Amino acid sequence: MFNKILIANRGEIAVRIIRAARELGIETVAIYSEADKDALHVALADEAICVGPARATDSYLNMNNILEAAIATGAQAIHPGFGFLSENSKFVGLCEEMNIKFIGPSAEVMDSMGDKINARDRMRKAGVPVTPGSEGEVYTTDEALAIANEIGYPIMLKASAGGGGKGIRKVSSAEELIPAFEAATAEAKASFGNGAMFIERMIYPARHIEVQILGDSQGNVIHLGERDCSLQRNNQKVLEESPSVAVGASLREKITSAAVMAAEAVGYENAGTIEFLLDEASGNFYFMEMNTRVQVEHPVSEFVSGVDIVKEQIRIANGEELSVKQEDVHFKGHAIECRINAENPKFNFAPSPGKIQSLYLPSGGVGLRVDSAMYAGYTIPPYYDSMIAKVIVHGENRFEALMKMQRALMEFDVEGLTTNIDFQLELISDPHVIAGDYNTGFLGETFLPEYLKED
Repeated sequence: MFNKILIANRGEIAVRIIRAARELGIETVAIYSEADKDALHVALADEAICVGPARATDSYLNMNNILEAAIATGAQAIHPGFGFLSENSKFVGLCEEMNIKFIGPSAEVMDSMGDKINARDRMRKAGVPVTPGSEGEVYTTDEALAIANEIGYPIMLKASAGGGGKGIRKVSSAEELIPAFEAATAEAKASFGNGAMFIERMIYPARHIEVQILGDSQGNVIHLGERDCSLQRNNQKVLEESPSVAVGASLREKITSAAVMAAEAVGYENAGTIEFLLDEASGNFYFMEMNTRVQVEHPVSEFVSGVDIVKEQIRIANGEELSVKQEDVHFKGHAIECRINAENPKFNFAPSPGKIQSLYLPSGGVGLRVDSAMYAGYTIPPYYDSMIAKVIVHGENRFEALMKMQRALMEFDVEGLTTNIDFQLELISDPHVIAGDYNTGFLGETFLPEYLKED
Protein backbone atom coordinates (compact mmCIF):
# COMPACT_ATOMS: atom_id res chain seq x y z
CA MET A 1 0.00 0.00 0.00
CA PHE A 2 1.08 3.59 -0.57
CA ASN A 3 2.84 5.23 2.35
CA LYS A 4 1.81 8.75 1.37
CA ILE A 5 -0.64 10.32 -1.06
CA LEU A 6 -1.18 13.92 -2.10
CA ILE A 7 -4.71 15.29 -2.40
CA ALA A 8 -4.94 17.65 -5.37
CA ASN A 9 -8.13 19.32 -4.21
CA ARG A 10 -9.72 21.39 -1.44
CA GLY A 11 -12.89 21.65 0.64
CA GLU A 12 -15.06 18.77 1.75
CA ILE A 13 -13.77 16.25 -0.81
CA ALA A 14 -10.17 16.83 0.33
CA VAL A 15 -11.27 16.25 3.94
CA ARG A 16 -13.15 13.10 2.85
CA ILE A 17 -10.06 11.67 1.13
CA ILE A 18 -7.76 12.54 4.05
CA ARG A 19 -10.04 10.64 6.44
CA ALA A 20 -10.25 7.58 4.16
CA ALA A 21 -6.47 7.53 3.75
CA ARG A 22 -5.91 7.83 7.50
CA GLU A 23 -8.19 4.84 8.11
CA LEU A 24 -6.02 2.89 5.66
CA GLY A 25 -2.86 3.92 7.53
CA ILE A 26 -1.67 6.26 4.77
CA GLU A 27 -0.07 9.66 5.38
CA THR A 28 -1.50 12.58 3.42
CA VAL A 29 -0.24 15.80 1.86
CA ALA A 30 -2.66 18.68 1.39
CA ILE A 31 -2.11 21.35 -1.19
CA TYR A 32 -3.58 24.81 -0.75
CA SER A 33 -3.75 28.22 -2.34
CA GLU A 34 -2.85 31.39 -0.46
CA ALA A 35 -6.58 31.94 0.08
CA ASP A 36 -6.92 28.51 1.72
CA LYS A 37 -4.09 28.66 4.26
CA ASP A 38 -6.62 28.39 7.12
CA ALA A 39 -8.75 25.68 5.46
CA LEU A 40 -9.71 22.52 7.35
CA HIS A 41 -8.05 20.13 4.89
CA VAL A 42 -4.75 21.93 5.54
CA ALA A 43 -5.08 21.39 9.29
CA LEU A 44 -6.11 17.72 9.02
CA ALA A 45 -3.41 16.48 6.62
CA ASP A 46 -0.04 15.20 7.86
CA GLU A 47 1.70 17.75 5.65
CA ALA A 48 0.56 20.79 3.69
CA ILE A 49 2.22 22.79 0.96
CA CYS A 50 1.15 26.01 -0.77
CA VAL A 51 0.94 25.70 -4.56
CA GLY A 52 0.12 29.26 -5.57
CA PRO A 53 -2.12 32.33 -5.30
CA ALA A 54 -5.88 32.34 -4.82
CA ARG A 55 -6.91 31.94 -8.45
CA ALA A 56 -7.47 28.27 -9.27
CA THR A 57 -5.47 28.58 -12.50
CA ASP A 58 -2.46 29.58 -10.43
CA SER A 59 -2.86 26.95 -7.72
CA TYR A 60 -5.30 24.01 -7.91
CA LEU A 61 -4.91 23.86 -11.70
CA ASN A 62 -1.16 24.47 -11.68
CA MET A 63 0.11 21.04 -12.74
CA ASN A 64 3.81 21.82 -12.37
CA ASN A 65 3.45 23.19 -8.85
CA ILE A 66 1.31 20.25 -7.77
CA LEU A 67 3.75 17.69 -9.17
CA GLU A 68 6.67 19.51 -7.55
CA ALA A 69 4.80 19.34 -4.25
CA ALA A 70 4.31 15.60 -4.68
CA ILE A 71 7.98 15.04 -5.44
CA ALA A 72 9.18 17.29 -2.62
CA THR A 73 7.05 15.49 -0.04
CA GLY A 74 7.67 11.97 -1.34
CA ALA A 75 4.03 11.28 -2.21
CA GLN A 76 3.66 8.09 -4.24
CA ALA A 77 0.17 8.81 -5.53
CA ILE A 78 -2.19 11.72 -6.20
CA HIS A 79 -5.94 11.68 -5.56
CA PRO A 80 -7.63 14.41 -7.63
CA GLY A 81 -11.08 14.36 -5.98
CA PHE A 82 -13.64 15.93 -8.34
CA GLY A 83 -13.38 19.09 -10.42
CA PHE A 84 -10.04 20.84 -10.99
CA LEU A 85 -7.64 18.27 -12.55
CA SER A 86 -9.72 15.16 -11.90
CA GLU A 87 -10.54 14.63 -15.60
CA ASN A 88 -7.45 16.19 -17.16
CA SER A 89 -5.66 13.53 -19.19
CA LYS A 90 -2.57 15.72 -19.63
CA PHE A 91 -2.12 15.77 -15.86
CA VAL A 92 -2.56 11.98 -15.75
CA GLY A 93 0.17 11.64 -18.36
CA LEU A 94 2.51 13.89 -16.40
CA CYS A 95 1.92 11.81 -13.27
CA GLU A 96 2.86 8.69 -15.21
CA GLU A 97 6.05 10.35 -16.49
CA MET A 98 7.00 11.25 -12.90
CA ASN A 99 6.25 7.70 -11.70
CA ILE A 100 3.47 9.01 -9.47
CA LYS A 101 0.26 6.97 -9.44
CA PHE A 102 -2.85 8.89 -10.44
CA ILE A 103 -5.81 7.58 -8.43
CA GLY A 104 -8.22 7.29 -11.32
CA PRO A 105 -8.41 5.86 -14.84
CA SER A 106 -5.66 6.03 -17.45
CA ALA A 107 -5.19 9.05 -19.71
CA GLU A 108 -6.27 6.95 -22.71
CA VAL A 109 -9.59 5.94 -21.14
CA MET A 110 -10.15 9.47 -19.83
CA ASP A 111 -9.65 10.92 -23.31
CA SER A 112 -11.83 8.24 -24.85
CA MET A 113 -14.79 8.85 -22.52
CA GLY A 114 -14.23 12.57 -21.96
CA ASP A 115 -14.96 13.29 -25.60
CA LYS A 116 -18.73 12.90 -25.68
CA ILE A 117 -18.91 12.11 -29.39
CA ASN A 118 -16.27 9.39 -29.19
CA ALA A 119 -17.92 8.05 -26.03
CA ARG A 120 -21.31 7.81 -27.78
CA ASP A 121 -19.70 5.95 -30.67
CA ARG A 122 -17.98 3.45 -28.38
CA MET A 123 -21.15 2.87 -26.41
CA ARG A 124 -23.14 2.30 -29.59
CA LYS A 125 -20.61 -0.32 -30.71
CA ALA A 126 -20.77 -1.95 -27.25
CA GLY A 127 -24.54 -2.31 -27.49
CA VAL A 128 -25.38 0.43 -24.96
CA PRO A 129 -28.37 2.51 -26.15
CA VAL A 130 -27.62 6.15 -27.04
CA THR A 131 -29.95 9.00 -27.92
CA PRO A 132 -30.43 9.82 -31.64
CA GLY A 133 -28.08 12.64 -32.59
CA SER A 134 -25.11 13.85 -34.61
CA GLU A 135 -22.47 11.32 -35.56
CA GLY A 136 -19.56 13.74 -35.18
CA GLU A 137 -18.62 17.20 -34.02
CA VAL A 138 -20.73 20.10 -35.26
CA TYR A 139 -19.00 23.43 -35.94
CA THR A 140 -21.45 25.56 -37.94
CA THR A 141 -25.05 26.68 -37.66
CA ASP A 142 -25.79 25.26 -41.14
CA GLU A 143 -24.69 21.79 -39.99
CA ALA A 144 -26.71 22.18 -36.81
CA LEU A 145 -29.87 23.15 -38.69
CA ALA A 146 -29.57 20.19 -41.06
CA ILE A 147 -29.07 17.67 -38.23
CA ALA A 148 -31.87 19.16 -36.12
CA ASN A 149 -34.29 18.98 -39.05
CA GLU A 150 -33.37 15.32 -39.52
CA ILE A 151 -33.78 14.14 -35.90
CA GLY A 152 -36.58 16.54 -34.98
CA TYR A 153 -37.12 19.15 -32.27
CA PRO A 154 -36.70 19.68 -29.38
CA ILE A 155 -32.96 19.07 -29.29
CA MET A 156 -30.07 19.55 -26.89
CA LEU A 157 -26.86 21.28 -27.90
CA LYS A 158 -23.91 20.02 -25.87
CA ALA A 159 -20.22 20.89 -25.80
CA SER A 160 -18.19 17.93 -27.03
CA ALA A 161 -15.53 18.54 -24.39
CA GLY A 162 -18.01 19.79 -21.79
CA GLY A 163 -19.07 19.06 -18.27
CA GLY A 164 -20.56 20.74 -15.21
CA GLY A 165 -23.54 22.09 -17.14
CA LYS A 166 -21.40 24.35 -19.37
CA GLY A 167 -22.06 24.69 -23.10
CA ILE A 168 -25.55 23.17 -22.97
CA ARG A 169 -28.67 24.65 -24.53
CA LYS A 170 -32.22 23.38 -25.02
CA VAL A 171 -33.63 24.29 -28.45
CA SER A 172 -37.32 23.94 -29.29
CA SER A 173 -37.41 25.32 -32.84
CA ALA A 174 -35.29 26.31 -35.83
CA GLU A 175 -35.72 29.99 -34.89
CA GLU A 176 -34.04 29.39 -31.54
CA LEU A 177 -31.20 27.30 -32.88
CA ILE A 178 -28.78 29.87 -34.34
CA PRO A 179 -28.52 32.18 -31.28
CA ALA A 180 -28.45 29.14 -28.94
CA PHE A 181 -25.70 27.48 -31.00
CA GLU A 182 -23.58 30.63 -31.02
CA ALA A 183 -24.00 31.14 -27.27
CA ALA A 184 -23.24 27.49 -26.43
CA THR A 185 -20.18 27.47 -28.70
CA ALA A 186 -18.79 30.64 -27.11
CA GLU A 187 -19.37 29.27 -23.60
CA ALA A 188 -17.73 25.94 -24.49
CA LYS A 189 -14.70 27.65 -26.00
CA ALA A 190 -14.29 29.87 -22.94
CA SER A 191 -14.74 26.98 -20.48
CA PHE A 192 -12.89 24.14 -22.22
CA GLY A 193 -10.86 25.74 -25.02
CA ASN A 194 -12.93 23.74 -27.50
CA GLY A 195 -16.10 25.11 -29.12
CA ALA A 196 -17.08 21.89 -30.90
CA MET A 197 -20.68 20.81 -30.27
CA PHE A 198 -22.82 17.75 -30.75
CA ILE A 199 -26.57 17.50 -31.05
CA GLU A 200 -28.97 14.96 -29.64
CA ARG A 201 -32.72 14.61 -29.51
CA MET A 202 -34.12 15.88 -26.26
CA ILE A 203 -35.76 13.19 -24.14
CA TYR A 204 -38.46 14.94 -22.13
CA PRO A 205 -39.95 14.43 -19.64
CA ALA A 206 -37.04 12.37 -18.39
CA ARG A 207 -35.20 11.19 -15.30
CA HIS A 208 -31.46 11.62 -14.91
CA ILE A 209 -30.30 8.21 -13.70
CA GLU A 210 -26.66 7.36 -13.08
CA VAL A 211 -24.96 4.14 -12.07
CA GLN A 212 -21.88 4.00 -9.81
CA ILE A 213 -19.29 1.52 -11.06
CA LEU A 214 -15.93 0.27 -9.78
CA GLY A 215 -13.35 -1.52 -11.90
CA ASP A 216 -9.93 -2.94 -11.01
CA SER A 217 -6.79 -3.72 -13.01
CA GLN A 218 -7.70 -7.40 -13.12
CA GLY A 219 -10.76 -6.69 -15.27
CA ASN A 220 -13.38 -6.99 -12.52
CA VAL A 221 -16.24 -4.48 -12.79
CA ILE A 222 -19.16 -4.10 -10.38
CA HIS A 223 -21.95 -1.58 -9.88
CA LEU A 224 -23.22 -0.03 -6.64
CA GLY A 225 -26.75 0.62 -7.84
CA GLU A 226 -28.34 3.68 -9.39
CA ARG A 227 -28.81 7.27 -8.22
CA ASP A 228 -31.60 9.60 -9.25
CA CYS A 229 -30.17 13.06 -10.00
CA SER A 230 -33.21 14.57 -11.70
CA LEU A 231 -33.57 17.52 -9.31
CA GLN A 232 -31.37 20.01 -11.15
CA ARG A 233 -31.13 23.73 -11.80
CA ASN A 234 -29.42 24.86 -15.01
CA ASN A 235 -28.09 21.30 -15.49
CA GLN A 236 -26.48 21.41 -12.03
CA LYS A 237 -27.54 18.74 -9.53
CA VAL A 238 -29.16 19.97 -6.33
CA LEU A 239 -30.39 16.81 -4.56
CA GLU A 240 -29.69 13.12 -5.24
CA GLU A 241 -31.14 9.87 -3.95
CA SER A 242 -30.61 6.14 -4.23
CA PRO A 243 -32.41 4.04 -5.29
CA SER A 244 -34.66 5.82 -7.76
CA VAL A 245 -38.42 5.51 -7.29
CA ALA A 246 -38.70 5.52 -11.09
CA VAL A 247 -36.65 2.34 -11.47
CA GLY A 248 -38.22 -1.03 -10.75
CA ALA A 249 -36.42 -4.36 -10.38
CA SER A 250 -36.54 -5.29 -14.07
CA LEU A 251 -35.35 -1.89 -15.30
CA ARG A 252 -32.68 -1.78 -12.57
CA GLU A 253 -31.22 -5.03 -13.86
CA LYS A 254 -31.13 -3.65 -17.42
CA ILE A 255 -29.65 -0.25 -16.61
CA THR A 256 -26.98 -1.50 -14.18
CA SER A 257 -26.00 -4.27 -16.60
CA ALA A 258 -25.64 -1.67 -19.36
CA ALA A 259 -23.40 0.43 -17.08
CA VAL A 260 -21.14 -2.54 -16.31
CA MET A 261 -21.05 -3.43 -20.01
CA ALA A 262 -20.06 0.18 -20.82
CA ALA A 263 -17.20 0.13 -18.31
CA GLU A 264 -15.97 -3.26 -19.50
CA ALA A 265 -16.02 -2.09 -23.13
CA VAL A 266 -13.41 0.59 -22.41
CA GLY A 267 -11.37 -1.40 -19.86
CA TYR A 268 -12.31 1.01 -17.11
CA GLU A 269 -10.25 1.05 -13.92
CA ASN A 270 -11.15 2.88 -10.67
CA ALA A 271 -14.42 4.62 -9.69
CA GLY A 272 -16.67 6.05 -12.39
CA THR A 273 -20.26 6.89 -13.17
CA ILE A 274 -22.34 6.04 -16.23
CA GLU A 275 -25.11 8.60 -16.73
CA PHE A 276 -28.38 7.81 -18.50
CA LEU A 277 -31.56 9.60 -19.46
CA LEU A 278 -34.67 7.57 -18.68
CA ASP A 279 -37.77 8.21 -20.80
CA GLU A 280 -40.47 7.48 -18.24
CA ALA A 281 -43.19 7.29 -20.87
CA SER A 282 -41.54 4.47 -22.84
CA GLY A 283 -39.29 2.99 -20.17
CA ASN A 284 -36.32 3.32 -22.54
CA PHE A 285 -32.99 4.63 -21.27
CA TYR A 286 -30.12 6.23 -23.18
CA PHE A 287 -26.42 6.72 -22.46
CA MET A 288 -25.48 10.37 -21.85
CA GLU A 289 -21.88 10.37 -20.64
CA MET A 290 -19.33 8.79 -18.36
CA ASN A 291 -17.75 10.67 -15.47
CA THR A 292 -14.24 9.34 -14.98
CA ARG A 293 -13.88 10.37 -11.33
CA VAL A 294 -15.56 10.16 -7.96
CA GLN A 295 -18.84 12.11 -7.94
CA VAL A 296 -20.10 14.72 -5.47
CA GLU A 297 -23.04 12.42 -4.74
CA HIS A 298 -21.02 9.24 -4.10
CA PRO A 299 -22.07 9.08 -0.39
CA VAL A 300 -25.64 7.99 -1.21
CA SER A 301 -24.24 4.93 -2.99
CA GLU A 302 -21.96 4.24 -0.04
CA PHE A 303 -24.92 4.30 2.34
CA VAL A 304 -27.12 1.87 0.39
CA SER A 305 -24.31 -0.50 -0.64
CA GLY A 306 -22.06 -0.41 2.43
CA VAL A 307 -18.99 0.05 0.20
CA ASP A 308 -16.46 2.85 0.89
CA ILE A 309 -15.87 4.18 -2.62
CA VAL A 310 -12.85 6.35 -1.77
CA LYS A 311 -11.03 3.51 -0.04
CA GLU A 312 -11.77 1.28 -3.04
CA GLN A 313 -10.27 3.96 -5.30
CA ILE A 314 -7.04 3.92 -3.33
CA ARG A 315 -6.87 0.11 -3.21
CA ILE A 316 -7.53 -0.16 -6.96
CA ALA A 317 -4.78 2.37 -7.73
CA ASN A 318 -2.45 0.26 -5.59
CA GLY A 319 -3.10 -2.69 -7.94
CA GLU A 320 -5.39 -4.60 -5.61
CA GLU A 321 -8.52 -6.47 -6.64
CA LEU A 322 -11.89 -5.08 -5.65
CA SER A 323 -12.58 -5.95 -2.02
CA VAL A 324 -16.10 -7.10 -2.95
CA LYS A 325 -17.69 -9.05 -5.77
CA GLN A 326 -21.09 -8.17 -7.21
CA GLU A 327 -22.77 -10.98 -5.29
CA ASP A 328 -21.34 -9.54 -2.04
CA VAL A 329 -23.07 -6.17 -2.57
CA HIS A 330 -26.46 -6.09 -0.86
CA PHE A 331 -28.51 -2.92 -1.18
CA LYS A 332 -30.31 -1.75 1.91
CA GLY A 333 -32.71 1.11 2.55
CA HIS A 334 -32.77 4.54 0.95
CA ALA A 335 -30.27 7.43 0.94
CA ILE A 336 -30.63 11.12 0.08
CA GLU A 337 -28.06 13.89 -0.30
CA CYS A 338 -28.64 17.66 -0.20
CA ARG A 339 -25.90 19.99 -1.40
CA ILE A 340 -25.47 22.99 0.89
CA ASN A 341 -24.13 26.06 -0.90
CA ALA A 342 -23.09 29.53 0.22
CA GLU A 343 -25.56 31.24 -2.11
CA ASN A 344 -28.77 33.24 -2.10
CA PRO A 345 -31.61 31.37 -3.86
CA LYS A 346 -33.80 34.48 -3.75
CA PHE A 347 -31.27 36.43 -5.82
CA ASN A 348 -30.68 34.00 -8.68
CA PHE A 349 -28.48 31.83 -6.44
CA ALA A 350 -25.77 34.49 -6.24
CA PRO A 351 -22.66 33.27 -4.35
CA SER A 352 -22.48 34.44 -0.74
CA PRO A 353 -18.94 34.06 0.59
CA GLY A 354 -18.09 35.40 4.03
CA LYS A 355 -16.97 34.59 7.56
CA ILE A 356 -18.82 31.92 9.52
CA GLN A 357 -19.72 33.54 12.83
CA SER A 358 -21.20 30.42 14.39
CA LEU A 359 -21.98 26.93 13.16
CA TYR A 360 -24.11 23.97 14.21
CA LEU A 361 -23.88 20.84 12.09
CA PRO A 362 -26.74 18.35 12.51
CA SER A 363 -25.58 15.19 14.23
CA GLY A 364 -26.85 12.31 16.29
CA GLY A 365 -28.88 9.30 15.30
CA VAL A 366 -28.17 6.42 12.95
CA GLY A 367 -27.76 7.09 9.23
CA LEU A 368 -26.74 10.76 9.14
CA ARG A 369 -23.48 12.25 7.98
CA VAL A 370 -22.34 15.75 7.03
CA ASP A 371 -19.38 16.05 4.67
CA SER A 372 -17.94 19.54 5.11
CA ALA A 373 -14.79 21.59 5.58
CA MET A 374 -16.53 24.36 7.54
CA TYR A 375 -15.81 25.50 11.07
CA ALA A 376 -16.79 28.53 13.16
CA GLY A 377 -14.52 31.46 12.38
CA TYR A 378 -13.59 30.19 8.90
CA THR A 379 -14.00 32.59 5.99
CA ILE A 380 -15.47 31.06 2.83
CA PRO A 381 -13.31 32.45 0.00
CA PRO A 382 -14.99 33.89 -3.11
CA TYR A 383 -12.71 32.17 -5.61
CA TYR A 384 -14.11 28.64 -5.79
CA ASP A 385 -17.30 26.61 -6.04
CA SER A 386 -19.99 27.70 -3.58
CA MET A 387 -20.68 24.21 -2.13
CA ILE A 388 -19.77 24.21 1.57
CA ALA A 389 -21.33 20.96 2.80
CA LYS A 390 -23.32 17.87 1.92
CA VAL A 391 -25.97 16.42 4.20
CA ILE A 392 -26.47 12.71 3.58
CA VAL A 393 -29.08 10.55 5.30
CA HIS A 394 -29.98 6.85 5.21
CA GLY A 395 -33.24 5.28 6.27
CA GLU A 396 -34.84 1.85 6.22
CA ASN A 397 -37.15 3.23 3.52
CA ARG A 398 -37.61 6.42 1.50
CA PHE A 399 -40.11 8.00 3.89
CA GLU A 400 -37.75 7.57 6.83
CA ALA A 401 -34.92 9.08 4.79
CA LEU A 402 -37.09 12.07 3.82
CA MET A 403 -38.08 12.71 7.43
CA LYS A 404 -34.49 12.34 8.60
CA MET A 405 -33.34 14.88 5.99
CA GLN A 406 -36.04 17.33 7.07
CA ARG A 407 -34.91 16.98 10.68
CA ALA A 408 -31.24 17.46 9.73
CA LEU A 409 -31.90 20.59 7.67
CA MET A 410 -34.03 22.08 10.46
CA GLU A 411 -31.07 21.67 12.86
CA PHE A 412 -28.39 22.91 10.44
CA ASP A 413 -27.44 26.48 11.35
CA VAL A 414 -24.78 28.69 9.74
CA GLU A 415 -24.49 32.31 10.92
CA GLY A 416 -22.56 34.93 8.97
CA LEU A 417 -23.40 34.06 5.39
CA THR A 418 -26.46 33.22 3.31
CA THR A 419 -26.98 29.56 2.39
CA ASN A 420 -29.53 27.44 0.52
CA ILE A 421 -30.48 25.40 3.62
CA ASP A 422 -34.05 26.78 3.77
CA PHE A 423 -34.38 26.26 0.00
CA GLN A 424 -33.34 22.61 0.39
CA LEU A 425 -35.76 22.17 3.30
CA GLU A 426 -38.66 23.47 1.22
CA LEU A 427 -37.62 21.26 -1.70
CA ILE A 428 -37.40 18.08 0.38
CA SER A 429 -40.79 18.96 1.92
CA ASP A 430 -42.54 19.57 -1.42
CA PRO A 431 -45.45 17.15 -1.99
CA HIS A 432 -44.17 16.23 -5.46
CA VAL A 433 -40.71 15.37 -4.12
CA ILE A 434 -42.19 13.41 -1.21
CA ALA A 435 -44.30 11.45 -3.73
CA GLY A 436 -41.28 10.91 -6.01
CA ASP A 437 -43.23 12.69 -8.76
CA TYR A 438 -40.57 14.79 -10.47
CA ASN A 439 -38.30 14.87 -13.52
CA THR A 440 -35.38 16.94 -14.81
CA GLY A 441 -37.64 19.92 -15.49
CA PHE A 442 -39.47 19.97 -12.16
CA LEU A 443 -37.16 22.20 -10.14
CA GLY A 444 -36.75 24.92 -12.76
CA GLU A 445 -40.24 24.86 -14.25
CA THR A 446 -42.49 24.04 -11.29
CA PHE A 447 -40.79 24.38 -7.91
CA LEU A 448 -38.68 27.52 -8.40
CA PRO A 449 -41.47 29.76 -9.78
CA GLU A 450 -43.62 28.91 -6.74
CA TYR A 451 -40.70 29.28 -4.34
CA LEU A 452 -39.79 32.74 -5.66
CA LYS A 453 -43.44 33.80 -5.63
CA GLU A 454 -43.61 33.37 -1.85
CA ASP A 455 -41.96 36.75 -1.22
